[in-house]
Amino acid sequence: MLSRTSTAASHSLIVASSTNASKSFSNLNRNIPRFLGFNHFSPNLPDCSCSGYVSFGWNTSSNRKFNRSRMEGFAVRASAQPLQNADELIDSVETFIFDCDGVIWKGDKLIDGVPETLDMLRSKGKRLVFVTNNSTKSRKQYGKKFETLGLNVTEEEIFASSFAAAAYLKSIDFPKEKKIYVIGEEGILKELELAGYQYLGGPEDGGKKIELKPGFLMEHDEDVGAVVVGFDRYFNYYKVQYGTLCIRENPGCLFIATNRDAVTHLTDAQEWAGGGSMVGALCGSTQREPLVVGKPSTFMMDYLANKFGIQKSQICMVGDRLDTDILFGQNGGCKTLLVLSGVTSLSTLQSPNNSIQPDFYTNKISDFLSLKAATV
Repeated sequence: MLSRTSTAASHSLIVASSTNASKSFSNLNRNIPRFLGFNHFSPNLPDCSCSGYVSFGWNTSSNRKFNRSRMEGFAVRASAQPLQNADELIDSVETFIFDCDGVIWKGDKLIDGVPETLDMLRSKGKRLVFVTNNSTKSRKQYGKKFETLGLNVTEEEIFASSFAAAAYLKSIDFPKEKKIYVIGEEGILKELELAGYQYLGGPEDGGKKIELKPGFLMEHDEDVGAVVVGFDRYFNYYKVQYGTLCIRENPGCLFIATNRDAVTHLTDAQEWAGGGSMVGALCGSTQREPLVVGKPSTFMMDYLANKFGIQKSQICMVGDRLDTDILFGQNGGCKTLLVLSGVTSLSTLQSPNNSIQPDFYTNKISDFLSLKAATV
């Protein structure tokens, strides 16, 4: 019998609006806090008459405080169990959500046994969804990567944090007349373009330099209403300063992060500094926390559940990171399976300093095949 201990995650969302705000979004999605996995709200929030909902405003006051999310703590969970009966887990859910880096591939190298495992799950009628915090590619570009690796995955089954950033802006009716400054790569630009938003920045700002001299004042576009920060191999001081000016000086400017991953797999040889390092630079310069749309925020989980009509209790989240993938699944009320083919080692999982425990763990997803055979 499969069992899981419900996580006692507690979140808070703080929103403060200036009384002098002169402009507000007219049709904001009031489910945003729930999408982002927030269950508890500050008692000082305005317009909280509806249980579980909160109103958001587009404020032009320079004194506006921004939406911030903060993980407050977790109850101790029972230790994760090694996966011994794959059939039982497979039969208990309808949908498997897979992280990509460290689960499906490492860098540009496919992890052994992945094609056969995915084929087996499809043959059993399971819905497969692939969610990645990597924002360097759009969904269409990720589709091409899957194809190159010999995997038959449709664009509708792929959800990258680049897409999540655009989807979030659409969910709050972000004004089309406003612009978005991007610290990130092509994936974010393509998704914003598909959503009909104006943007600037991105890779083309990677070669720009600031010539510091007495009296120099850096100009910035006052129509920028949001700064989106993702993984950026062209990251430089120009981008840091430009994004900082927009967030600090443009009234109501949003600070959005695709993810805060500490490391990523650019190659299969080692770990590389992740998008969290870029986000951290802006946190330091602005003294503000971003709104994160990628894992472990449940924005994508709620989006997927709504899109496909999936009950979250019928989902198993499979990932290699405790603080993003497993927390993402737990925050969404799903079963969770940690694979040791990526970032997390068994010693890290079992460390007394680790409070995030998945329901099960195994070496790699192809264990679904061997463990299945062993139970026949």
